[in-house]
Amino acid sequence: MAVTEQISGGRNTTAKIENFTHRLSDRLQTMREMTYPPEARKVFGRTFSTTDLVRLLGVPESTLRTLTLEGRGPQPHRADNNRRIYSVDQVWELRSFLADLRPDDALRLVPHRRPGEKLQVIAAANFKGGSSKTTTSVHLAHYLALQGYRVLCVDLDPQASMTTTFGIQPDRDLRSGEGEDERTDTTYDALRYDNYRIPFAEVIRETYFPGIHLACGNLRLMDFEYDTPTALAERRTDELGLFFQRLDAVIRSVEDYYDIVVLDTPPSLGYTTMAALYAATGLIITVHPAMLDVSSCSQFLKMIADVTHTLSDGGAVFEHDFTKFLLTRVNPNDGPQKIMSGTMRDLFGTDVLVAEAIESTAIASAGVAKKSLYEIEPGEVGRETLKRALESADRVNAEILDLIKKVWGREV
Repeated sequence: MAVTEQISGGRNTTAKIENFTHRLSDRLQTMREMTYPPEARKVFGRTFSTTDLVRLLGVPESTLRTLTLEGRGPQPHRADNNRRIYSVDQVWELRSFLADLRPDDALRLVPHRRPGEKLQVIAAANFKGGSSKTTTSVHLAHYLALQGYRVLCVDLDPQASMTTTFGIQPDRDLRSGEGEDERTDTTYDALRYDNYRIPFAEVIRETYFPGIHLACGNLRLMDFEYDTPTALAERRTDELGLFFQRLDAVIRSVEDYYDIVVLDTPPSLGYTTMAALYAATGLIITVHPAMLDVSSCSQFLKMIADVTHTLSDGGAVFEHDFTKFLLTRVNPNDGPQKIMSGTMRDLFGTDVLVAEAIESTAIASAGVAKKSLYEIEPGEVGRETLKRALESADRVNAEILDLIKKVWGREV
């Protein structure tokens, strides 16, 4: 029987799924080429007004106007309405330029880690899909980069949603790794146990977003889950250590280049997630305030406690500078959600972030275009809708940044 007959008849599931895969991949590629012509590469399209820069840089508009009139520093372009606009690259250039002009304000303008301030590794975790781990991770990374921090995003999820959001199609833009010795261009290349492992620095790539580098993910990350039991059974060790130590070790190999690392974890409590929990200095547990989601979160917490307790008997130490719950996809007008939000705050108090990530059509619209709220241009979604969503995201991310600053001993 021909494959086409098997597919139409529904009797050969493997062939049918392969057909679905090719068709969907082709359509996604077509959509990407339409969105990011002519090279099908994502770029940062949003521009920034002087009002935006006053908020981001904390300098008076008069200072920016003077720099423009005197021809000093990055020079803005003129919009159709003759307003001055800056590219995202110019925002970064302005930070450095103003820091040189105002040395007393340099730490705020270029807030990179100083000697003695340890690298912060933030993991968003929960094994329930739909808890907004990736949305939280991407928005946090984009927010931090706009604030002037050097950020490394590490996609640990085989589904590679974070990678996709950065404009990379995992099944086309990354190597499949089908051969044992073939590179995958993902984090897996740096974590694997065999002689084909490569330095983490060779996996990391620049992104279209200034200040952010990315270690990609794709389906090959699943191999870490398959390889680890064999390595444990064979008592195979190397300089990276056991499975839970490996991610921490590779991150340490590049820590001098970054201020903050953001980990997007899989929706499961496997070896990869445990490695992320071990490497993390701060843990954000995303939870949607609905009964089923909170119940699932309870099981997730129990599993973490059980597994970390077992590993601690073998010498592993799981310590975080902070562990916080983040309520996500919150509808302020939903009665049952209010009850569950209240329950979480009653139980955990200050371990729940004050800020909440609201549910918004702006986030959904941004997701269709593989964007975060920080990339959306005015007019792409409703003005008030975007404003409310951005204010919510800013509150969440600013609160997380304050936690990081406290660890560094900086004033908040």
